[in-house]
Amino acid sequence: MFKIKKGDTVKVIAGKDNGKEGKVVSVDQKAGKVVVEGINMITKHAKPNAANPNGGIVQKEAPIDASNVMLVYKGKATRVGFDVKDGKKVRVAKATGEIID
Repeated sequence: MFKIKKGDTVKVIAGKDNGKEGKVVSVDQKAGKVVVEGINMITKHAKPNAANPNGGIVQKEAPIDASNVMLVYKGKATRVGFDVKDGKKVRVAKATGEIID
């Protein structure tokens, strides 16, 4: 089980976007990477196609390593742990001990 899920709000703790917050758009568990809205923006040169007839330069988010982001819970960045409650594995905020989901 991965500590960060799609839809979570995370804070970047390392790299060029250090300190910024954003929402997780997608998670790649195999590679250990996450794509965060508005973070780690890259410039991509796109060929003309049906969706984009002119082509040109496009700004998009690139994946960032999951170890470089921290979950934000109730406005505070926290580490994430796991507990078993009622036979179900749940995520727990280490800062407060509260169940996240």
